[in-house]
Amino acid sequence: MELFMDSIEEVVHDTETRLSVHEAVCAERYEGIQSSFDKGVQRMQKIEYMLYFVIFSVLFGKEFVIDLVKHYLLEK
Repeated sequence: MELFMDSIEEVVHDTETRLSVHEAVCAERYEGIQSSFDKGVQRMQKIEYMLYFVIFSVLFGKEFVIDLVKHYLLEK
């Protein structure tokens, strides 16, 4: 009976060790995924602003957009 209990304790210990390693690996992967998402958000914001610029250019004309950009650059 004692041999059986030792075997169970060994399996439990091995399982806990493997689970801890798995959790650590998953945590590293999650950090990488989160970093990729954050970079993607920044890229999407740049693309969004570029699209706004194109929309304004098409709707209001090149001169209006140039005046608008000059206004914002001189204001700062």
